[in-house]
Amino acid sequence: MKGCITLDKIIGLELIILGFLSGWLSMDYQSAFRAPAVIGKQVDIEIEKGDSFNQITDKLIAQNLAIKPLWFKVIAFQDESFKKLKPGEYELAPGLTVPEILALFVQGKTKQHTITFPEGWSFKEILREIEKNPDIEHTLAGSDLGNLMSKLKAGMNMPSPEGLFFPDTYFFEKHMSDVSLLKRAYDKMQTVLQQEWLNRAVGLPFKTPYEALILASIVEKETGAKAERPLIAGVFIRRLEQDMLLQTDPTVIYGMGENYKGDIGYADLTNATPYNTYVVKGLPPTPIAMPGRDAINAVLHPDSSGNLYFVSRGDGTHVFSMTLEDHNAAVDTFQRKKK
Repeated sequence: MKGCITLDKIIGLELIILGFLSGWLSMDYQSAFRAPAVIGKQVDIEIEKGDSFNQITDKLIAQNLAIKPLWFKVIAFQDESFKKLKPGEYELAPGLTVPEILALFVQGKTKQHTITFPEGWSFKEILREIEKNPDIEHTLAGSDLGNLMSKLKAGMNMPSPEGLFFPDTYFFEKHMSDVSLLKRAYDKMQTVLQQEWLNRAVGLPFKTPYEALILASIVEKETGAKAERPLIAGVFIRRLEQDMLLQTDPTVIYGMGENYKGDIGYADLTNATPYNTYVVKGLPPTPIAMPGRDAINAVLHPDSSGNLYFVSRGDGTHVFSMTLEDHNAAVDTFQRKKK
């Protein structure tokens, strides 16, 4: 009958529509799979512990990523990556596709923050640097020394945390705790110190690696010139061996604490603090700063000349002398400015 739509025609039309939809869906899926999801600039996103997959999807959409929620979920469910997404802070570079973003989350390739502890810093300076870093979880407020050393699993025979942390740049994930960060620096110092101690020269006046660490901290504070460190270490070691006072200003300054205002007076040199090496013979009770590997190596491989004195030239280097007479002449030239 004319104008009558047969069953065959209906089925044919449905097949055409289904074919079109299938083709469109396939193209749309391929576009969602292959096209860049991050366009224009880097996007930072944080997956927090306990976030559901839907919450993660919503966070990505809120950052205006070019993703389609349906296909994002389909792609994540295909390889079950939705079950393996690791918490953390991520940097999504321009050009990343949805599979690449999911792979980043699965591998846990989180954004790395950095913090630097320079050679020669004191423990107080380390703590200040940590405290002002917003990406670190702060747990040490009000912690007493014993509690801190216990958390670090440090040797309880250590009288102070001073000098026990290796100066370096450390990479960490957001929300790492201050204790975890300090533990890494402590462990690295122990590793470096033991390595250097095992390869030390013979006949040194140190009973323990800790004593070498104390002297290394003094050498670190005395000079920033790498080539001079073994020379200065040699002077101090010979003074120890000859029962002479070390007479080093950095220990006096450390012993003064908050009373140090940039200058040392006669009263400071005669005030018998445990760290005043102008008054007290031998090593101070603890390190006075963080020494680097070069300073540690220097005290374990010191210069073998007969120098017992040194004085600053004022340019970061020093004049070394074997006799007091030569030393006084150098002091006159470089410190008292006498001709």
